[in-house]
Amino acid sequence: MSTDKSKEKEKIEPMAPVDPEEEAANAAAAADIEEFESDADMNTVVTDDYDASQIQVLEGLEAVRKRPGMYIGSTGESGLHHLVYEIVDNSIDEALAGYCTHIEVEIEEGNIISVTDNGRGIPVDIQEQTGKSALEVVFTVLHAGGKFGGGGYKVSGGLHGVGASVVNALSEWLEVEVHRDGKIHQMKFSRGNITQGIKVIGDTDHTGTHVRFKPDPEMFTETLVYNYDTLHKRMREEAFLNAGLAISITDSRSESAGKPEKERSDKMCYEGGIKEFVTFINKNKTPLHEDIIYMSGKKDDILAELAFQYTDTYTESIVSFANNVHTPEGGMHEDGFKRALANAINKYGKKAKILKDNDKVSGEDCREGITCIISVKLTDAQFEGQTKAKLGNPEVRTLVNSLVNEGMEQYFDDNPAVGKIILDKALTANRAREAARKARETVRRKTGLESGQMPDKLQDCNEKDPSLCELYIVEGDSAAGSAIQGRDSRFQAILAMWGKMLNVEKARLDKVYDNDKLNPLIMALGCGIGDDFNAEKLRYHKIIIMSDADVDGAHIRTLLLTFFFRYMKPLIEHGYVYSAVPPLYKLTKGKTQKVAYSDEERDRVSAEMRGDKADTKIDISRFKGLGEMDPEELWDTTMDPEARTLRRITLADAIAADTVFNLLMGEEVDPRREWIEENAKYVVNIDI
Repeated sequence: MSTDKSKEKEKIEPMAPVDPEEEAANAAAAADIEEFESDADMNTVVTDDYDASQIQVLEGLEAVRKRPGMYIGSTGESGLHHLVYEIVDNSIDEALAGYCTHIEVEIEEGNIISVTDNGRGIPVDIQEQTGKSALEVVFTVLHAGGKFGGGGYKVSGGLHGVGASVVNALSEWLEVEVHRDGKIHQMKFSRGNITQGIKVIGDTDHTGTHVRFKPDPEMFTETLVYNYDTLHKRMREEAFLNAGLAISITDSRSESAGKPEKERSDKMCYEGGIKEFVTFINKNKTPLHEDIIYMSGKKDDILAELAFQYTDTYTESIVSFANNVHTPEGGMHEDGFKRALANAINKYGKKAKILKDNDKVSGEDCREGITCIISVKLTDAQFEGQTKAKLGNPEVRTLVNSLVNEGMEQYFDDNPAVGKIILDKALTANRAREAARKARETVRRKTGLESGQMPDKLQDCNEKDPSLCELYIVEGDSAAGSAIQGRDSRFQAILAMWGKMLNVEKARLDKVYDNDKLNPLIMALGCGIGDDFNAEKLRYHKIIIMSDADVDGAHIRTLLLTFFFRYMKPLIEHGYVYSAVPPLYKLTKGKTQKVAYSDEERDRVSAEMRGDKADTKIDISRFKGLGEMDPEELWDTTMDPEARTLRRITLADAIAADTVFNLLMGEEVDPRREWIEENAKYVVNIDI
């Protein structure tokens, strides 16, 4: 990330359809948010004296409010939604223990969250270590809960025991009701402090826990508005992972509070569990075999299950979980699966006399086109950090490896026709990989792909530190010319793209290397693609797609994002990819000129320029392309770090991203037509 003071105005997620009206409204702001200047610590006076009086001890939940990012990742939109996940995960733990069958999540008026389950209810008796009720301890003490070997839970996603207390600390208020032992026990808090001690408020004939909370505006200054779709996706995922568990989500907000036109409510319950998860992911793909391969097993306190199916696509989609926590960086469970799958397919190939003794297909070849869900549940899950991105238990790898080796051998014996289909897919991928290697070598010789030679279309910057460098990918020579003249050449590089590039969703790697539109980009970035990708060789830490604000520009942006997602995904995962936001309108009054980034801003700026004189003529012209802007206009509106708006491309939901890229860019026409018909009503501006 560059060291200028800019911060992206908003984050966009390419994996979900974007509401054009919302996108236009968000584009109205023409300046980036200052990134660090709001942090009070930056303004703290540093003294020469350093003694014990300056050592600060944060008591109770004060540490959470002081450094919330350590516990929920950020205080932006993702952190806001993370609060809900923490409370729901506690209910999920009850389901894993076998005591909860239904969880209800509701977004109430005022963006208040309500989570109700029919589990055992949080204990309310006295906790021996503290002398306080267990309910109080759970919501006021960090690293406290029934997940540390006390017999409350055998498996749990809430490994660190900070969930409920962190949510409490970051809420303007929180109240909890526990139905247990025939009584309703209630307790209330405000910003982590107790406002009402535990008391009995009535009788009950069932058990469970009901938590309501309102996020604290002092903590979440960016937004307090919950996104129903974001929560719905997460709840659906949890329902897939816990076969038979019913999870419902409802949006009870009024329309003015962000609620859509019609009532939103979904109830999800999947008796088929992760098998139905695979079917869901593959709904817009063409399976190569009808049945979904499923296997499960147990060793000691470890449970493992996995389900997968091959499709005619060219990319793999392996999504793994440990105790219902998504592990985006994989870990031992993924390693065990990948090794065993390759071993089983090669063993089958030789047994069926399709492969010769010295022949072998690689693990990558064996996984081309696969959609796989891996879910493990264990007592002592060893995650890497609070983000839980990777599972480190070696015993899990042993179990999954054994499970897949034995399971696939039996499956191939029972289903030789499917075995041949899978092996043929791997062999085809192997031939394509060899073709890609030859194409890569050819490109290296012709273009100097790894010799340090840069493409002719690149106007590089002077700075050599990648963290300070920006690469603008610009559509067309005309716009590139303006960008080159208008840029700050110290740290801004310009790469001109021309014409429509390859849709990589429909092409294998050899076609990518052989494409004259993508090769200059691969050379400029310097980090390789696919298996050769190396983030340490990346030459720019801000890669900014700057295309026209029209249909063609949107198409080019989508093609580029598809390429990055399929062959350079770490660029998106690490936050290196952005979309520039050029203005849509230029307003002129005499010698005064202003720009607007949306229809709403156009009307507002026009009214401001007229002032009290309603009949004043304001000339309004719509920018048809970046090439219409002179270098000074392009710098002032779209490239100046002090004034521009950038949108960081994120991967908040990789499963949804995979689905949408396949839907919009894949081979299947009917699902794409249905999506267009459903979303056509949201189109605001269209070029004809």
